[in-house]
Amino acid sequence: MAPVEGFSKLTKEEKIEWISNKYTHNSKETKATIKRYWNTDKELQKLHDEFIENTITNFYVPLGIAPNFLINDKLYVIPMAIEESSVVAAASKAAKFWLHRGGFKTKVLGTEKIGQVHFMYKGDDQKLEYFFNAIKPKLIEETIPITKNMTKRGGGITNILLRNKSKDLKDYYQLHCTFETLDAMGANFINSCLEQLALTLKREALEYSGFNEEEKNIEIVMSILSNYVPNCLVRAEVSCPINELKEGNEISSIEFAEKMVRAVNIAKVEPFRAVTHNKGIMNGIDAVVLATGNDFRAVEAGIHAYASKDGQYTSLTHASIENDVFKFWLEIPLALGTVGGLTSLHPLAKMALDILDRPSAKELMQLVAVAGLAQNFAAVRSLVTTGIQQGHMKMHLMNILNQMQATESEKNTLVDHFRKHTVTHSAVVDAIQTLRKV
Repeated sequence: MAPVEGFSKLTKEEKIEWISNKYTHNSKETKATIKRYWNTDKELQKLHDEFIENTITNFYVPLGIAPNFLINDKLYVIPMAIEESSVVAAASKAAKFWLHRGGFKTKVLGTEKIGQVHFMYKGDDQKLEYFFNAIKPKLIEETIPITKNMTKRGGGITNILLRNKSKDLKDYYQLHCTFETLDAMGANFINSCLEQLALTLKREALEYSGFNEEEKNIEIVMSILSNYVPNCLVRAEVSCPINELKEGNEISSIEFAEKMVRAVNIAKVEPFRAVTHNKGIMNGIDAVVLATGNDFRAVEAGIHAYASKDGQYTSLTHASIENDVFKFWLEIPLALGTVGGLTSLHPLAKMALDILDRPSAKELMQLVAVAGLAQNFAAVRSLVTTGIQQGHMKMHLMNILNQMQATESEKNTLVDHFRKHTVTHSAVVDAIQTLRKV
């Protein structure tokens, strides 16, 4: 198939026509599906079209609500945008479990964000150090047009360090910069500051009399924020006396607590388990990050890097039993914003923030961390008691029925049937085929 030239210059209709005719088996059906997901509100659709490039339609993800979250003695309902069955139900179940056991307690431990200017320098390390210390005030001064509004609100550049990384990569150095961006996620702000720092660094090096000709020629490789923010940390935890951990009649409170601790400890030492363990945490975190218009890919990358900070990928949650008290907690890095970007543009993101009572970035960090902790508690709780499939497959039942194009009558009959039977894909297929033969 020949490549296309000037695709971005085509109209929306022309793009749809091209993709439907060239890359799908049924052009008519493809066009109908694409247009079926357009918003009938033309202004709203235009807004969505302009979020990204080459838009042809909308890809919907369900937005659900998890109620009954008691966080720092305040009651919240948490919006969650996710396509996976059982996530919202599990979070809601965990919230309800802890509602009458003191709820969730949270604390922001830091809000420092990071950006770096990566550059190559061929010369004397000590000369570069002396040069950097001499120009550091100018580096900060020349970013003032960018930082002045942020500085007025209490944010801005908090420090610039010169890092020598030449032992890792020949001639490689960094300006390692830290920032406070308040309620903004701050990506554009940080990157603008870094690009100005790079310009100043290169210009000053060319004019510096202490360098020889080779040393003057600093090569700027790139200037970019980091999504690894180990000092932008939040802690969320739950705890209660063990005798309040009653989990049905099949397991005692102390046995339940011990099983929870063992399960977490396994995820601490076994990376194969830790990845799935942490994926469950991210089910809760990503769902709230996406619902509030934040960047879940950046959050994912930073959190998984943090899980590996000690040299092995490990559990993000922790559990303990001390003095007959069960405690379950996590500490994670979260760089979030509540102003700017999609948080201000996407109508549903704005609504989600309204539902959360218009939180600051610090408050949102705490709410997101709680969603992750709740999701992990619910998952581990199921794993050490009934098993994960019992609840998950019952929630997945409706997806299977929809794949089989079940009628409302068939759905009602089979939902009732599987209240007492194990849900598997093959069992559902057999049941619906049997029903249709009657």
